[in-house]
Amino acid sequence: MNLQDVKRAGSAHKRRRRVGRGPGSGRGCTSGRGNKGQGSRNGTGGKVGFEGGQMPLARRMPKRGFTNALFKKTYAIVNVSDLAKAFPEGGSVDLDRVKAVHLVKRKAESLKVLGNGEVHVPLKIKADRVSAAAQAKIEAAGGTVELG
Repeated sequence: MNLQDVKRAGSAHKRRRRVGRGPGSGRGCTSGRGNKGQGSRNGTGGKVGFEGGQMPLARRMPKRGFTNALFKKTYAIVNVSDLAKAFPEGGSVDLDRVKAVHLVKRKAESLKVLGNGEVHVPLKIKADRVSAAAQAKIEAAGGTVELG
């Protein structure tokens, strides 16, 4: 490596292209828009999905079936091993307490407990869903499970 090969490190902030600043800038005159036509005019952003008059892809695809996405119920999923780590002294566990120790996201609306891992402290769980394996492990440790 020679001294003449050393280059300055590039900046993390790329400079924006300034168009229409004269012929010496390299992007003067038509400002990179070409000559004439719809694309050269002002305000030609176009509609989202517009394909120049061709039938848009969203309209070409067949629409079948049924979606229940608006009414879908999502569960924040927690394993019994995570609950055992977060609550080493035991006690009652519900969605609010699980949110407080950051095991699930704040926007979670319902809680589901799965049986991955081990639990050795008695936990009083109040959840919307509990797997059979999780319920067996919690009750074997001396805890209780309340659904709803």
